[in-house]
Amino acid sequence: MPENAIVTDEMVTAGAHVYPAAAGAAPTSWLALTGGSIGIGLPLATGAALGAPDRPVIACQADGSAMYTIQALWTQAREGLNVTNVIFANRSYEILKGELRNVGANPGPAALNMLDLDRPELDFVALARGMGVPGRRVEDARELQQAIEDATREPGPFLIEAVM
Repeated sequence: MPENAIVTDEMVTAGAHVYPAAAGAAPTSWLALTGGSIGIGLPLATGAALGAPDRPVIACQADGSAMYTIQALWTQAREGLNVTNVIFANRSYEILKGELRNVGANPGPAALNMLDLDRPELDFVALARGMGVPGRRVEDARELQQAIEDATREPGPFLIEAVM
């Protein structure tokens, strides 16, 4: 991550391993999910970029909750905001499945089927392009690191779909 970046974090189920990996990273500001605010990540990153236009912003966002506020990409494009949006695409509402487990629920196949995001499969690169934001899909950690480095060097918004 670039020094002095602002990171917005809405990757609850995909992000558990980020904190130890970021221990040696350059100093950043970290804005975490506020409880119960599904979809806050992209608008939070948009607001951070508006409030600190001289700092790079990296939005770490789960795919399911991104669908609640995807229109933030259009604002980023319209305003030319320096936001690198990383969508962690696990093709499922994993946070909701975890909550069901936490309360001891034993949902059947029909209920679990509603928590899958694969029919049709979401294409975040195409969604971003449709809102004026260029993007790239990556499938491993090395590609993700390179994509973040490339995107944060360029002005304006960019979307990275990280397939989990």
